[in-house]
Amino acid sequence: MGEDGKVTSVAFKDRIDAHKVIEEFMVMANVAAAETLIEKRTPLLFRVHEEPTLEKINALREVALGAGLNLAKGQVLQTRHLNRLLDQAEGGEFDELINMATLRSMTQAYYGPENFGHFGLALRNYAHFTSPIRRYSDLIVHRALIKAHRFGPDAKHDGLSDWDIDHIQETATQISETERRSMTAERDTTDRYLAAFMSDRIGATFAGRIAGVARFGLFVKLDETGADGLIPIRSLGNEFFRHDVEAQTLTGERSGQVLGLGQRVQVKLSEAEAMTGGLLLELLEVEGKTMARQSRGRAGKSFGRKGAATKAKRIKARKKVDRKRH
Repeated sequence: MGEDGKVTSVAFKDRIDAHKVIEEFMVMANVAAAETLIEKRTPLLFRVHEEPTLEKINALREVALGAGLNLAKGQVLQTRHLNRLLDQAEGGEFDELINMATLRSMTQAYYGPENFGHFGLALRNYAHFTSPIRRYSDLIVHRALIKAHRFGPDAKHDGLSDWDIDHIQETATQISETERRSMTAERDTTDRYLAAFMSDRIGATFAGRIAGVARFGLFVKLDETGADGLIPIRSLGNEFFRHDVEAQTLTGERSGQVLGLGQRVQVKLSEAEAMTGGLLLELLEVEGKTMARQSRGRAGKSFGRKGAATKAKRIKARKKVDRKRH
C-alpha cells in the first residue's frame, strides 16, 4: 500500500514449516482444553464442524468419478475417506480440482454448547482455547478453565459466571453470526482492494483456474493476484450451455464444449469496479486451447459507463451467493 492509499502490489503469504508446527501445538491445546472441561463437567463452547450433507457428498463423488478417482459409496463418510481421495489426486492432473471440490463439500463450522465433534480435523472434542487474537469464544473457555480448576485468588469472580452459563447458547449463536459477518467484510474489503489494483490493467490477459460454476457464468481465480472474476455466460456466445449442478460444469449444447471446476484458463480483464469489488472477464483459452465462439448477437454487447456500476453490483451479489465459506 502506498502513501496515497492505493495498492501498489499484491503478494501471497508464505506458509513455512514453523507455521505448521505452531498450528499443531494450537490444535493440541484446543483439544486438551475441551477434554479437560468435559472431564470437569463444566459448560463450554465447542468448535463444531458437522459432516457434509449427502447432497454435497454426491456432488463431490460425481466430480471425483469424472477425474477417474473413487470416493467410496454405501458407508458412513469419515474424514479419512476424503484424505484418501486427496492423496489419490495429489500431484496429478486433477489435484486442484479435487481440492476445490472437497472444500466446497464442507459445511461451515460454528460455536455451540453441544459437542458434535469436528469433522474436518477428525477430532471428537474440540474448542477454541488459544489464538493470536483473543476471540470471545476463547475467553469463554479460559473462564471455564478458571472455574473448573479454581485458578487464581478470585476464581469465583474471574471464572465463568452463572449468567454466562445460563446464556451460553445465545452467546454461541451471536458470536457465530458475528464471525460470518466479519469474514464477509474481510472478503469484500479484499475484493475492493484487488479490483482497484486491477483497474489499471483493463485489456490485459491473465492465467487462472475455474473456481466456481453457476448457471449465469464461471468464476475464475487469477494466479497472479488471487482475485476472483466472473465470466458471464452470455459472453461465451449464442450457444446454449447446460448447467450440471452436481458435476459443476457448463456444457455447450452444439459444440459439446465442457467448462468445469478446476480447468486452467486464459482470460482477458474486461471491467474492474473498485466500489463493489467486481471483475468482469472474457474467456480466451481453456486448457491451452482457444475458446471457439459462435456469433454473439446481443451477447457481444459491451457495458457502458452508466451501466458498469449496476452490473458490478449484480456480479458481487452473485459471488456472495456462490462462495459461502466452508
